Amino acid sequence: MNSPDPDPRPGLADRPARAHRTDHLELGGVGITRVTEYAGPLGMTPAAFFPTAPEETWRAHSSWLAPDFLDPDTGFINAVVQTWVVRSEGRTILVDTGAGNDKERPYSPIFGHLRTDFLDRLARAGVTPEDVDLVVNTHLHMDHVGWNTRLHDREWIPTFPNATYLIAKDDFDFWNPENNHRPVLGRGNQNVFEDSVAPVHRAGQVKLWEGSHRIDSRLRLDLAPGHTPGSSVLTLESGTDRAVFVGDLLHSPVQILEPDHNSCSCEDPAASRATRRRILGWAADRRALVIPAHLGGHGAAHIERNGPGFAIRQWAHLA
Repeated sequence: MNSPDPDPRPGLADRPARAHRTDHLELGGVGITRVTEYAGPLGMTPAAFFPTAPEETWRAHSSWLAPDFLDPDTGFINAVVQTWVVRSEGRTILVDTGAGNDKERPYSPIFGHLRTDFLDRLARAGVTPEDVDLVVNTHLHMDHVGWNTRLHDREWIPTFPNATYLIAKDDFDFWNPENNHRPVLGRGNQNVFEDSVAPVHRAGQVKLWEGSHRIDSRLRLDLAPGHTPGSSVLTLESGTDRAVFVGDLLHSPVQILEPDHNSCSCEDPAASRATRRRILGWAADRRALVIPAHLGGHGAAHIERNGPGFAIRQWAHLA
């Protein structure tokens, strides 16, 4: 995807040259590759997606938000559904698995009955389903777990037969229909547990974790509740390099500049704001790369503190 090299802060310096950007990064010996399933408008305006953010916020940043993060023609939020392939200590790890094919999503038709070539794109990144050792679901919304399973002979089976699926127990319990929770999405996440979570659990491939979970000497999962009760972040620390995969703590770079604005799908707004500030503060203080689930363009950024919020210091070297 082409990027306009947006600049949210006048005077931003030291941006990497476009010619050197790829969809792959190496951080401290850990390989990170982006595999995109969907890119485009979500059918929601900023006012609908971020109900607490005033219109002037979007006007002030419109020059650099378009077109990667805001569609200038429709006024809709632009976003990407993507999987991050992480190679660490000899293992292949997928961070989130997108929306998936053939899923029945009656209340979210943009993600229903998809027929994408995602597995072919994954193969072009050098990964077959059998190669995957771990799947990290940062939370259990439909656009993060869809390729956990695939349809085979009218049955949902694990897409990655050799993988352990790491799922926070708090999210597993919250989204399990047997527990009768009432999410802010209402029926918006309908069928997701049944077709994308329960089948891998029945197959014995799920590890439910609580609090934090150490994957290896470089990677650690930690709870980051708010967006959902079991939302999590994956922290990478290797040598002098730092990164944090923040899932849906961020849907727009505007939330970096003004971190108190939540998306409309946050289960606990106060916890979301507190968690976002805590994680962004950690990243700014340690010069860690912030890698959200849904940002297009460069997909990730180094940030720094800036008054009551944060600023984008430098975009990642991603196409």
